[in-house]
Amino acid sequence: MELQFYGATERVTGSCHILRTSGLTILVDCGLIQGTKEEEALNRSPFPFDPSSLDAVLLSHGHIDHSGRLPLLVKYGFRGPVYTQQATVDLCRILLLDSASLAENDAAYRRKNPQTRRDLHAEPLYTRQDALRSLEKLEGIPYDAKKKILPGVSVCFRDAGHILGSACVEVWLEEGGITRKLVFSGDLGQYDSPILKDPEAIGEADAVIVESTYGDRLHRAFDLTLSEIGGILSSACDRCGNILIPAFAIGRSQELLYLFAKNADTWGLNRWQVYLDSPMAIEASRIYWDYPELYDEEALLFRNAVKGMPVLKNLHLTPRVEQSQAINSRRSGAIIIAGSGMCNGGRILHHLKHNVNRPECSVLVTGYQAEGTLGRQLVDGAENITIHGKAFPVKAALHTVGGLSAHGDQEDMLRWLGGFRSRPKVFVVHGDEGVKKIFREVIEAKLHFDVSIPLAGEVIDLAVLQK
Repeated sequence: MELQFYGATERVTGSCHILRTSGLTILVDCGLIQGTKEEEALNRSPFPFDPSSLDAVLLSHGHIDHSGRLPLLVKYGFRGPVYTQQATVDLCRILLLDSASLAENDAAYRRKNPQTRRDLHAEPLYTRQDALRSLEKLEGIPYDAKKKILPGVSVCFRDAGHILGSACVEVWLEEGGITRKLVFSGDLGQYDSPILKDPEAIGEADAVIVESTYGDRLHRAFDLTLSEIGGILSSACDRCGNILIPAFAIGRSQELLYLFAKNADTWGLNRWQVYLDSPMAIEASRIYWDYPELYDEEALLFRNAVKGMPVLKNLHLTPRVEQSQAINSRRSGAIIIAGSGMCNGGRILHHLKHNVNRPECSVLVTGYQAEGTLGRQLVDGAENITIHGKAFPVKAALHTVGGLSAHGDQEDMLRWLGGFRSRPKVFVVHGDEGVKKIFREVIEAKLHFDVSIPLAGEVIDLAVLQK
């Protein structure tokens, strides 16, 4: 009976852990590694285990850094089920097919515009057909429904409050008269954030594997964040430019639309035309609309008060390429929400090319920007950026609004961990190295739990686990 750590140990992304018990092997998450070109190249490396040896996969949520290598897993031999929350099944149909399309398009571009001999024969990481085969493996389980998935192995998904369908994964293992319960936090959301319910408290566990993305800091208070956004919109309107918002298609885009609708009068949004310029975000918004039972009370009341989407009169959904291109003829008065959230691909790059060198324009960053991404360059104050091989001076005003993060801050994660009455052994993953160390020290000081930061490949014998 053992736990082995792989992804999200030496870096933030690429979540991937293995459980072994009674001759069975269960994988928890199978995410893409994101960041620099060198880091992303690691996605092509063979799995450090045999995919065909896996009996099941447990998926915490749909974000690509947790789900994005599932098509590769199936491609290289995995034949079992992938258990996850039902809403995640629906979102993965968008996310994995989009990821495959991006990979196919990138390979086609490299073959057409080769920089090396390797580019002449560039192949996608995986294809849409690979993604479709992996989607056939997904099986939805409702929140709070404990299910026996294999002999001696039971699971239960609890609401993590991160994105729609995101879950903390409870796993019970029984072997040789010994029972161990593990809890994987997945990605934890903020308490009292819009639309979704708070992360669900869990009282008992022998071991907890917890993320640490923002384990070293506190987000700005939400009411102050709302005031900040209102101020940014007002000053941007006075400068008569456009506002670009690079946003994750799942979660952040829906939250922004919800906040825009709730605060339309206060923020003077009638002065703007708002564009949701992301086919994936548009489809995800429709899925969000179909799961009101997962909303918090305030969002449910708001949804029931309107008759359909969209709820902003000046919101334009632009799924087609020509619609997206037409936006760039607007020199002012446009709020453009587009992916990718870290500016490492997608339509936001084209909007940056048309606006980032204009001092009257603004870029509003609302989410985490990984090392090596274009979004991180902007946040770090780059004076020039390169898009599609061409340099652009950064003259637009840059605003970073941290209070909208889908990840909980240090206080949120401590609050969730504090719900464990059993004083479990804690393993900190999914964070920058310095952040993980800080978060470990804070957990030890405030909760007095025994905390470790596992290395990639490290194996924990759960049978002799000392809490």
